[in-house]
Formats: sequence, C-alpha cells, structure tokens
Amino acid sequence: MTELKTGTWVLICDGEKALFLRNDGDAEAPDLNVVRIEEQDNPKDINQSANRPGRMNDNGPGQKSAYDDTDWHQLAKDRFASDLADRLYKQAHRGAFDHIVIVAASRTLGALRKELHQEVTNKIVAEIDKDLTNHPLDKVEQMVRSDLAAM
Repeated sequence: MTELKTGTWVLICDGEKALFLRNDGDAEAPDLNVVRIEEQDNPKDINQSANRPGRMNDNGPGQKSAYDDTDWHQLAKDRFASDLADRLYKQAHRGAFDHIVIVAASRTLGALRKELHQEVTNKIVAEIDKDLTNHPLDKVEQMVRSDLAAM
C-alpha cells in the first residue's frame, strides 16, 4: 500500500493542463492544495492545419497517394509533457519535493515517462493512469487516496 505522506506532491495532468498539488494533510486525511497550474491553448488539429495533406505520384498512370499530415494537436500535447518533465526536474533539483505521485491520462503518462530525469523518477512513489484534470479537488483527493490504497 502506497501512502500519501505530508508534503508529497501530486501532479495531475493531461496533454493540455497540469495541476501541481501538495498534500498538506496526512495519509489518512489528504488535503491537496494547488502549488501551480499550467495550461496551454491547443486548438483541434483541423484548426491548426493550413493545407491539405501532400500527394505523390505512384507507379501507375494517374495514381497518387496522400502523405500523412502532421497532427499539430498531438505534437503540442507531447511538447507539453516534455515541458512538464523539465519543470519537474527543476523543482526536484531545488528540493521542492521529496515524493511525488503522477496522475495522468495514459498517452500523457507515456510521453512524460520518456522525458523524466532520473532525479524525478527516484522521487515517484506512484503513477496512476487516469485523467482527473477536470475533477474538483475533493473528488481528486478521494480518488487518489483510494487508488493508492489499492496498490
């Protein structure tokens, strides 16, 4: 069973929003308070793409194939995860937290794992594969506590 000790940070994020929280309570009665909020404006891909996908000639007469266009929306989400990893490294290096729980949507969690520095990964006490960015803090406290108790 993993506990949410006093002073443990909880990062709740998806590809567009991140909440940096600190537990000012204890393991039995967590009291998560906002340390920082990060958001990025990331419109849908169709609103970011300027052109139709490119085309190339195939071997047959009059045949063409389309290239896959860049998914600018997903690219921005991946960059956001990379920026979060950098911010976490700076905070860990400063000694802002000794323990952290990361709660993220699965794709964001995967992108974040690839970017995290060893100094941060050494402080991770749990990872929870959920998107809780749009839940109220009291619900987040309950859900994180129950997920940690199940580990």
